[in-house]
Amino acid sequence: MPEGPAPVDWQGNALDCAACRYRDLMDRGQCGQGWACAHDRYAKRIERFFLLNPDRADECLSHPYFETRMNAARVASVFRLNRLLTDGDAGVRAMAVLRLPRQHAERKIKDPDRRVRIAVAHRLPLERLLSMCSDEDSYVRSIVARRAEAGMLPVMIPDADPEIRRIVARRIGERWLDRFRNDPDPLVRREAALRRPSLFVGDEDLRVRHAVAEEGSAEDAQALLNDPEDIIRETAAMRLQQLKEGV
Repeated sequence: MPEGPAPVDWQGNALDCAACRYRDLMDRGQCGQGWACAHDRYAKRIERFFLLNPDRADECLSHPYFETRMNAARVASVFRLNRLLTDGDAGVRAMAVLRLPRQHAERKIKDPDRRVRIAVAHRLPLERLLSMCSDEDSYVRSIVARRAEAGMLPVMIPDADPEIRRIVARRIGERWLDRFRNDPDPLVRREAALRRPSLFVGDEDLRVRHAVAEEGSAEDAQALLNDPEDIIRETAAMRLQQLKEGV
C-alpha cells in the first residue's frame, strides 16, 4: 500500500520503472512505486527495498543519493564498506563505522560531524576511549562516560556538562567520590551521596541531604535528626528505624 509523499526520484523527477535495472524485482513483487524503491527520494521506501533485496545493496554503494548509499550500507557486504569511511555524507560514514570491525572506528575519532563521532564512541574498544573524553560534543562524551572502564573516569570529573558528571559519579570508583563534594550542581552531588552518604551529611541542598537520609548509616541518619527541614528529619528517623529492624 503506497504511503508517504508522492514517489519521485532523489532529484524530484518522475520514476520510470520500465527503464529501471530492477524491473525484474518489480515483476516478482519485491519492489514497486510508492512502497519499496532504491531510487525513491523517501527514505522509508529505500530502506524497505534493501530489506527485501539485500543482495542488491553492494551495487548501490556508489549511488548519487546519500539515503540510498546509507540504507544500502546497512545490509551490504562488510568487505565493501571501507571506502565509505570517506563518503561525503556523515550518515553514510556513521553507518560504515557501526558495521565495520571496531579497529576501523579509530580512523574517524576526529571526524568533523558529531553523528560520525557518536558512532565511533559506540564502537571503539574500551581501552581506546580515553582519546574521546574531551570531545567537543557533550553527547559523545556521555557515551564515553557510560562505556569507559571505571579507572578511566577520573579524567572526566571536571567535565563542563553536569549530566556527564552525574554519569561519572554513578560509575567511578568509590574512593574518588569525595571529589564531588564541592561540585556546583546539587544533582551531581546527590549521585555521589547515594553511594557515599557520609561525605554529604552537611550539604547545603535539601535533595542531597535527603539522599543521605535515605541511604546513610545510623550515624548519618542520627546527624540529620535535627535538620531544619521536616522531610529530612522524618526520612532520617525512618532510616534509623529500618536499620534497627534490619530492613
